[in-house]
Amino acid sequence: MTTSIPQYPPLENGDRLTRPEFERRYTANPYVQKAELIEGIVYVASPLRFQQHAEPHSRLHGWLWTYQVSTPGLLLGIEPTVRLDLDNEPQPDIVLILEEAAGGGARLTEEGYLEGVPELVVEIAASSAAIDLGGKQRAYRRNGVREYIVWQSFEQRLDWFELVEGDYQPLMSDRDRIIRSRQFPGLWLAVDALLNNQMIQVLQVLQQGIASPEHAAFVEQLGSRRLR
Repeated sequence: MTTSIPQYPPLENGDRLTRPEFERRYTANPYVQKAELIEGIVYVASPLRFQQHAEPHSRLHGWLWTYQVSTPGLLLGIEPTVRLDLDNEPQPDIVLILEEAAGGGARLTEEGYLEGVPELVVEIAASSAAIDLGGKQRAYRRNGVREYIVWQSFEQRLDWFELVEGDYQPLMSDRDRIIRSRQFPGLWLAVDALLNNQMIQVLQVLQQGIASPEHAAFVEQLGSRRLR
């Protein structure tokens, strides 16, 4: 006796699907390397260029990894599948989240996916016309992602947004062009140094943030939450 195997249509750009149907088609089409469901519409990723995506991605990940290893109670991931809601299942370039035991808004499912709301999402956008500043931004805002970083590699511009009363407002840099996270105390970014690939300076400024009293208090707070 033979068992019939369900056949699903291919996953293509512009398909309008529910999240369960999106997952079924994604799983059934292993040749698709990366696809996202944003506001109910499927986006299949194109091949990624080195200078426009891979290199900026590595710089931001190195900066965040340095912070994460100095801050117990945090998790850092590259391109995880995130089940935000029934119309949105993105794969952000990077997420930084609180552990569930420390009060984080996202949890790991039995299948190993993230479900819920990451505290910080990072996207590398080729230009200001990318979906990262359109449908994705709306979805992240509506679901309550606290901070959102978008690096527009063509324009050499980085925007860091924070959620304020339900809307994204830019986190402004100080006179030294340093942006300081509100969600993650001590997470400091020397914007110009990052854009110009001066990573030693980026990490030096970050280490100043990690050595700050605010970061020490945050680490103590996270430790107390995890012991409850």
